[in-house]
Amino acid sequence: MQETDSAPQRPLPAIRIFFTGFAMGIADLIPGVSGGTMAFILGIYERLLAAIKSVNLDLVRLLLRGRVREALARIPWAFLIPLGLGLAVAVLSMARVMEYLLEHQPVFLFAFFFGLIIASIIAVGVTVRWAPPNLVALAAGTVAAFIIVGLVPLSMPNDPLTLFLSGMVAIMAMILPGISGSFILLILGQYAYVLNAVSDLNVTAVLPVALGAVVGLLGFVRVLSWLLAHHHGLTVAALVGFMVGSLRKIWPWKAVLETRVDRHGEVVPLRERNILPDVAGPEFWVGFGLALAGFLLLSFIDHLQTGANPIFAPLLGRRRNVDPVATT
Repeated sequence: MQETDSAPQRPLPAIRIFFTGFAMGIADLIPGVSGGTMAFILGIYERLLAAIKSVNLDLVRLLLRGRVREALARIPWAFLIPLGLGLAVAVLSMARVMEYLLEHQPVFLFAFFFGLIIASIIAVGVTVRWAPPNLVALAAGTVAAFIIVGLVPLSMPNDPLTLFLSGMVAIMAMILPGISGSFILLILGQYAYVLNAVSDLNVTAVLPVALGAVVGLLGFVRVLSWLLAHHHGLTVAALVGFMVGSLRKIWPWKAVLETRVDRHGEVVPLRERNILPDVAGPEFWVGFGLALAGFLLLSFIDHLQTGANPIFAPLLGRRRNVDPVATT
């Protein structure tokens, strides 16, 4: 997370980009976990924003003038193709696995991701200079995410304008670490409707959502890129806060307060409350072990990437010094 849009970007090995996309795809399959979180903690977040920004008005003008080759040359295909392939392979190969784990082993699945997020908060947090403005940004991001992930789904109409705006908000949440776009659709009362529309190939319902997602993504990444370029420390601190706040949703042990019937006619949780686990039971220790495994795995990956992870640097040595992120 040390790169900015103005900094030169070294090429990444395609295999690493592929597996980063794979991790993002798996995360997007989990309600409450964002693919943006995985991009953030695996060190490609700003590169992803820059790649999305390559689709702009200049590119459209070139296409309209028939200068297709020049337009396509502006898009970082060497980054986007392996990333997209990783996402697609994850969704196609792991959807059933994730669906099974969510239904039958949700505690263990969320425990593993809980460990990943804790490790990412530490890994990114140590790169920030925690001056008072950054602490305020951290607190604001934490409170915002904590409130959002605790919202109860609303009852909203399914007209084209609402679907368009829902798509915009959902994609903006998806690109942010810590907040799931699918969860935002659920809060807005559009999740089941959009899923049914996709399954039924209902173009009139899917098109407004897709258009809203495109508009939201192309606009929002420019805001994020500007913030990272001009207020890097504040922005990273706020993004870390989003991850901290999202822990409310990812906490493995919950009590169901209210249920709903999904599109398959099955009863699923609607509103839940976090509870303390039974530390004397085997479920807790298996979950704790998975959380620890996730924590150590992410910390080790971060150390391979930066050489300065606070967990592994004392054990394996510090390859290089990572300067704290500036406060502006």
